Amino acid sequence: MAVHNIKQPKEKPPRFGKPTRKRPRQRMAIIKGQDRSRWTDIYHPILTVPWLVFFLGVAFVFIIINTMFAIAYMADPQGITNARPGNFWDAFLFSVETIGSLNYNAMLPKSTYTNVVVVVEAFFGILNLAILTGVIFARISRPFGRILFSNVAVVAPYDGVPTLMLRAANQRGNAVLEAEVTVTLAFQATSAEGVTMRRFEDLKVVRQRTSLFALSWTIMHHIDEKSPLHGATTEGLKDAQAEILVLLSGTDDTLADRIYARHTYAPDDILWNRYFVDVLGALPNGRRVVDLAKFHDTAPFSTLERGAPKG
Repeated sequence: MAVHNIKQPKEKPPRFGKPTRKRPRQRMAIIKGQDRSRWTDIYHPILTVPWLVFFLGVAFVFIIINTMFAIAYMADPQGITNARPGNFWDAFLFSVETIGSLNYNAMLPKSTYTNVVVVVEAFFGILNLAILTGVIFARISRPFGRILFSNVAVVAPYDGVPTLMLRAANQRGNAVLEAEVTVTLAFQATSAEGVTMRRFEDLKVVRQRTSLFALSWTIMHHIDEKSPLHGATTEGLKDAQAEILVLLSGTDDTLADRIYARHTYAPDDILWNRYFVDVLGALPNGRRVVDLAKFHDTAPFSTLERGAPKG
Protein backbone atom coordinates (compact mmCIF):
# COMPACT_ATOMS: atom_id res chain seq x y z
CA MET A 1 0.00 0.00 0.00
CA ALA A 2 1.38 3.37 -0.95
CA VAL A 3 2.01 5.78 1.87
CA HIS A 4 1.31 9.46 1.32
CA ASN A 5 2.02 12.55 3.36
CA ILE A 6 -0.72 13.80 5.60
CA LYS A 7 -2.11 17.15 4.54
CA GLN A 8 -3.72 19.21 7.24
CA PRO A 9 -7.06 20.55 6.07
CA LYS A 10 -7.11 24.26 6.63
CA GLU A 11 -10.77 24.99 6.01
CA LYS A 12 -12.48 21.91 7.40
CA PRO A 13 -13.77 22.76 10.87
CA PRO A 14 -12.74 20.48 13.72
CA ARG A 15 -15.16 18.35 15.67
CA PHE A 16 -14.79 20.41 18.79
CA GLY A 17 -16.59 23.31 20.42
CA LYS A 18 -15.44 26.90 20.43
CA PRO A 19 -13.25 28.24 23.22
CA THR A 20 -14.51 30.17 26.20
CA ARG A 21 -11.12 31.17 27.59
CA LYS A 22 -7.47 30.36 27.24
CA ARG A 23 -6.03 28.02 29.84
CA PRO A 24 -2.37 27.99 30.83
CA ARG A 25 -0.53 24.69 30.63
CA GLN A 26 1.43 25.13 33.83
CA ARG A 27 -1.40 23.76 35.97
CA MET A 28 -4.25 21.36 35.34
CA ALA A 29 -6.71 24.08 36.37
CA ILE A 30 -7.02 27.22 38.46
CA ILE A 31 -9.41 26.43 41.30
CA LYS A 32 -11.69 29.20 42.57
CA GLY A 33 -13.90 28.99 45.62
CA GLN A 34 -11.64 26.38 47.15
CA ASP A 35 -12.44 25.18 50.65
CA ARG A 36 -9.97 26.91 52.94
CA SER A 37 -9.72 23.80 55.08
CA ARG A 38 -7.66 22.21 52.31
CA TRP A 39 -4.74 24.33 53.37
CA THR A 40 -4.62 22.28 56.56
CA ASP A 41 -3.75 19.21 54.49
CA ILE A 42 0.01 19.65 54.76
CA TYR A 43 0.81 15.94 54.43
CA HIS A 44 0.71 16.00 50.62
CA PRO A 45 3.16 18.90 50.12
CA ILE A 46 5.45 17.43 52.78
CA LEU A 47 5.70 14.26 50.69
CA THR A 48 6.10 16.01 47.34
CA VAL A 49 8.42 18.99 47.94
CA PRO A 50 12.10 18.57 46.98
CA TRP A 51 14.43 17.20 49.64
CA LEU A 52 16.24 20.53 50.03
CA VAL A 53 12.99 22.36 50.68
CA PHE A 54 11.91 19.61 53.06
CA PHE A 55 15.05 19.81 55.22
CA LEU A 56 15.00 23.61 55.18
CA GLY A 57 11.42 23.44 56.43
CA VAL A 58 12.39 20.97 59.17
CA ALA A 59 15.24 23.25 60.24
CA PHE A 60 12.92 26.26 60.28
CA VAL A 61 10.35 24.44 62.44
CA PHE A 62 13.15 23.23 64.74
CA ILE A 63 14.36 26.79 65.30
CA ILE A 64 10.83 28.11 65.86
CA ILE A 65 9.99 25.40 68.41
CA ASN A 66 13.20 25.91 70.38
CA THR A 67 12.71 29.67 70.27
CA MET A 68 9.22 29.30 71.78
CA PHE A 69 10.50 27.06 74.58
CA ALA A 70 13.47 29.37 75.17
CA ILE A 71 11.04 32.24 75.74
CA ALA A 72 9.12 29.99 78.14
CA TYR A 73 12.33 29.27 80.09
CA MET A 74 13.17 32.97 80.23
CA ALA A 75 9.94 33.55 82.15
CA ASP A 76 11.83 32.22 85.20
CA PRO A 77 15.25 33.93 85.15
CA GLN A 78 16.55 31.73 88.00
CA GLY A 79 15.04 28.46 86.76
CA ILE A 80 18.16 27.10 85.04
CA THR A 81 21.33 26.38 86.97
CA ASN A 82 24.51 27.98 85.57
CA ALA A 83 22.51 29.93 82.96
CA ARG A 84 22.76 33.67 82.74
CA PRO A 85 19.47 35.14 83.98
CA GLY A 86 17.34 36.43 81.12
CA ASN A 87 19.89 35.34 78.49
CA PHE A 88 18.10 34.09 75.39
CA TRP A 89 21.06 32.16 73.98
CA ASP A 90 21.50 30.12 77.16
CA ALA A 91 17.78 29.38 77.26
CA PHE A 92 17.81 28.40 73.57
CA LEU A 93 20.73 25.97 74.02
CA PHE A 94 19.04 24.47 77.07
CA SER A 95 15.91 23.95 74.97
CA VAL A 96 17.93 22.20 72.25
CA GLU A 97 19.44 19.85 74.83
CA THR A 98 15.99 19.09 76.24
CA ILE A 99 14.11 18.48 72.99
CA GLY A 100 16.97 16.37 71.64
CA SER A 101 17.07 14.22 74.79
CA LEU A 102 20.74 15.15 75.24
CA ASN A 103 22.51 14.78 78.55
CA TYR A 104 22.62 18.01 80.48
CA ASN A 105 26.12 19.37 81.07
CA ALA A 106 26.50 22.61 82.96
CA MET A 107 22.89 23.81 82.77
CA LEU A 108 20.21 21.99 84.77
CA PRO A 109 16.54 22.69 85.55
CA LYS A 110 16.19 24.06 89.06
CA SER A 111 12.73 25.47 89.75
CA THR A 112 9.40 23.68 89.65
CA TYR A 113 8.24 25.84 86.74
CA THR A 114 11.32 24.97 84.69
CA ASN A 115 10.92 21.26 85.39
CA VAL A 116 7.32 21.39 84.19
CA VAL A 117 8.41 23.07 80.95
CA VAL A 118 11.15 20.44 80.57
CA VAL A 119 8.59 17.64 80.88
CA VAL A 120 6.35 19.26 78.27
CA GLU A 121 9.25 19.82 75.88
CA ALA A 122 10.62 16.29 76.37
CA PHE A 123 7.22 14.84 75.48
CA PHE A 124 6.98 17.18 72.50
CA GLY A 125 10.46 16.12 71.39
CA ILE A 126 9.54 12.42 71.43
CA LEU A 127 6.36 13.14 69.47
CA ASN A 128 8.23 15.33 66.98
CA LEU A 129 10.90 12.66 66.44
CA ALA A 130 8.27 10.00 65.78
CA ILE A 131 6.47 12.20 63.24
CA LEU A 132 9.69 13.20 61.48
CA THR A 133 10.86 9.58 61.28
CA GLY A 134 7.54 8.51 59.79
CA VAL A 135 7.53 11.31 57.22
CA ILE A 136 11.10 10.59 56.10
CA PHE A 137 10.31 6.89 55.80
CA ALA A 138 7.18 7.69 53.78
CA ARG A 139 9.20 9.89 51.42
CA ILE A 140 11.94 7.29 50.95
CA SER A 141 9.60 4.32 50.51
CA ARG A 142 7.20 6.14 48.20
CA PRO A 143 7.40 4.41 44.79
CA PHE A 144 7.83 6.53 41.70
CA GLY A 145 8.73 5.77 38.14
CA ARG A 146 11.43 7.39 36.05
CA ILE A 147 9.50 7.33 32.81
CA LEU A 148 10.65 9.72 30.09
CA PHE A 149 8.06 10.96 27.60
CA SER A 150 8.96 12.62 24.32
CA ASN A 151 8.64 16.40 24.37
CA VAL A 152 6.51 16.27 21.24
CA ALA A 153 4.07 13.95 19.53
CA VAL A 154 4.15 13.40 15.78
CA VAL A 155 1.54 12.61 13.14
CA ALA A 156 2.68 10.69 10.07
CA PRO A 157 1.48 7.79 7.92
CA TYR A 158 1.90 4.29 9.31
CA ASP A 159 0.69 1.40 7.16
CA GLY A 160 -1.03 3.98 4.99
CA VAL A 161 -3.06 5.45 7.87
CA PRO A 162 -2.39 8.83 9.50
CA THR A 163 -1.11 7.94 12.95
CA LEU A 164 -0.47 9.92 16.10
CA MET A 165 2.78 8.74 17.67
CA LEU A 166 4.52 9.54 20.92
CA ARG A 167 7.06 7.56 22.82
CA ALA A 168 8.14 6.71 26.33
CA ALA A 169 11.33 5.26 27.78
CA ASN A 170 12.26 3.68 31.07
CA GLN A 171 15.20 5.65 32.47
CA ARG A 172 15.98 3.01 35.06
CA GLY A 173 18.06 -0.03 34.22
CA ASN A 174 15.27 -2.37 35.27
CA ALA A 175 11.92 -3.25 33.74
CA VAL A 176 8.30 -2.25 34.27
CA LEU A 177 6.07 -5.30 34.31
CA GLU A 178 2.55 -5.37 32.86
CA ALA A 179 2.89 -1.79 31.65
CA GLU A 180 -0.31 -0.20 30.41
CA VAL A 181 -0.89 3.11 28.69
CA THR A 182 -4.03 5.21 28.32
CA VAL A 183 -4.25 8.13 25.88
CA THR A 184 -7.13 10.56 26.30
CA LEU A 185 -8.16 13.61 24.31
CA ALA A 186 -9.52 16.42 26.48
CA PHE A 187 -11.32 19.28 24.76
CA GLN A 188 -13.96 21.94 25.22
CA ALA A 189 -17.30 21.05 23.63
CA THR A 190 -20.59 22.91 23.26
CA SER A 191 -23.88 21.03 23.10
CA ALA A 192 -26.83 21.88 20.84
CA GLU A 193 -28.37 23.71 23.80
CA GLY A 194 -25.31 25.92 24.15
CA VAL A 195 -23.94 24.20 27.25
CA THR A 196 -20.13 24.24 27.32
CA MET A 197 -18.28 21.54 29.17
CA ARG A 198 -14.99 19.70 29.25
CA ARG A 199 -15.12 16.36 27.44
CA PHE A 200 -12.76 13.42 27.48
CA GLU A 201 -12.49 10.77 24.78
CA ASP A 202 -10.11 7.83 24.92
CA LEU A 203 -7.87 7.36 21.91
CA LYS A 204 -7.53 3.72 20.92
CA VAL A 205 -3.86 2.81 20.73
CA VAL A 206 -2.34 0.07 18.60
CA ARG A 207 -0.84 -1.61 21.65
CA GLN A 208 -2.21 -0.63 25.03
CA ARG A 209 -0.35 -3.16 27.16
CA THR A 210 3.08 -4.74 27.16
CA SER A 211 4.21 -7.44 29.54
CA LEU A 212 7.75 -6.06 29.77
CA PHE A 213 8.67 -2.38 29.33
CA ALA A 214 12.43 -1.92 29.60
CA LEU A 215 13.66 0.19 26.68
CA SER A 216 11.56 2.44 24.44
CA TRP A 217 7.88 2.26 23.60
CA THR A 218 6.32 4.05 20.64
CA ILE A 219 2.64 4.61 21.43
CA MET A 220 0.48 4.90 18.29
CA HIS A 221 -3.11 5.88 17.58
CA HIS A 222 -4.55 5.52 14.07
CA ILE A 223 -6.43 8.65 12.98
CA ASP A 224 -9.16 7.00 10.95
CA GLU A 225 -12.82 7.91 10.47
CA LYS A 226 -13.65 6.69 13.98
CA SER A 227 -10.91 8.68 15.68
CA PRO A 228 -11.82 11.85 17.61
CA LEU A 229 -8.81 13.45 15.90
CA HIS A 230 -10.13 12.78 12.40
CA GLY A 231 -10.02 16.03 10.42
CA ALA A 232 -8.49 18.01 13.28
CA THR A 233 -5.88 20.70 12.73
CA THR A 234 -3.50 22.50 15.04
CA GLU A 235 -5.68 25.61 14.88
CA GLY A 236 -8.82 23.62 15.57
CA LEU A 237 -7.26 21.91 18.55
CA LYS A 238 -6.18 25.27 19.93
CA ASP A 239 -9.68 26.66 19.51
CA ALA A 240 -11.06 23.69 21.42
CA GLN A 241 -8.46 24.07 24.18
CA ALA A 242 -7.57 20.47 23.47
CA GLU A 243 -4.75 18.51 25.00
CA ILE A 244 -3.67 14.90 24.91
CA LEU A 245 -3.30 13.23 28.29
CA VAL A 246 -1.06 10.18 28.59
CA LEU A 247 -1.04 7.92 31.64
CA LEU A 248 1.40 5.02 31.89
CA SER A 249 1.33 2.57 34.78
CA GLY A 250 3.01 -0.70 35.64
CA THR A 251 4.81 -2.66 38.32
CA ASP A 252 8.45 -1.86 39.00
CA ASP A 253 10.21 -5.22 39.13
CA THR A 254 12.75 -3.90 41.67
CA LEU A 255 10.35 -2.18 44.05
CA ALA A 256 7.49 -4.61 43.39
CA ASP A 257 5.18 -1.60 43.63
CA ARG A 258 2.78 0.01 41.21
CA ILE A 259 4.18 3.14 39.58
CA TYR A 260 2.47 5.83 37.54
CA ALA A 261 3.71 8.45 35.10
CA ARG A 262 1.76 11.01 33.10
CA HIS A 263 2.39 13.61 30.45
CA THR A 264 0.36 16.22 28.59
CA TYR A 265 0.67 17.38 24.98
CA ALA A 266 -0.71 20.72 23.83
CA PRO A 267 -1.63 21.38 20.17
CA ASP A 268 1.73 23.08 19.58
CA ASP A 269 3.47 19.93 20.81
CA ILE A 270 2.04 17.90 17.92
CA LEU A 271 4.24 17.92 14.81
CA TRP A 272 2.72 16.92 11.47
CA ASN A 273 4.39 14.83 8.77
CA ARG A 274 7.36 13.97 10.95
CA TYR A 275 8.75 10.79 12.46
CA PHE A 276 10.83 10.18 15.55
CA VAL A 277 14.53 9.60 15.00
CA ASP A 278 15.58 6.03 15.72
CA VAL A 279 17.04 5.63 19.21
CA LEU A 280 17.49 1.86 19.29
CA GLY A 281 20.77 0.22 18.38
CA ALA A 282 22.97 -2.73 19.24
CA LEU A 283 26.53 -3.26 20.43
CA PRO A 284 28.91 -5.68 18.67
CA ASN A 285 28.09 -8.26 21.34
CA GLY A 286 24.42 -7.98 20.44
CA ARG A 287 23.31 -6.07 23.52
CA ARG A 288 20.55 -3.53 22.89
CA VAL A 289 21.26 0.19 23.31
CA VAL A 290 18.86 3.12 23.73
CA ASP A 291 20.27 6.54 22.84
CA LEU A 292 18.20 8.95 24.95
CA ALA A 293 20.22 11.89 23.60
CA LYS A 294 18.10 11.62 20.43
CA PHE A 295 14.91 10.66 22.22
CA HIS A 296 13.08 13.91 21.43
CA ASP A 297 14.49 14.37 17.91
CA THR A 298 12.24 14.14 14.85
CA ALA A 299 12.81 13.99 11.11
CA PRO A 300 10.59 14.97 8.16
CA PHE A 301 8.54 12.13 6.75
CA SER A 302 9.91 12.76 3.26
CA THR A 303 13.45 11.88 4.40
CA LEU A 304 12.51 8.38 5.52
CA GLU A 305 12.69 5.41 3.23
CA ARG A 306 10.10 3.47 5.17
CA GLY A 307 7.01 4.77 6.92
CA ALA A 308 7.53 3.07 10.26
CA PRO A 309 8.86 4.21 13.61
CA LYS A 310 11.90 2.32 14.88
CA GLY A 311 12.39 3.64 18.39
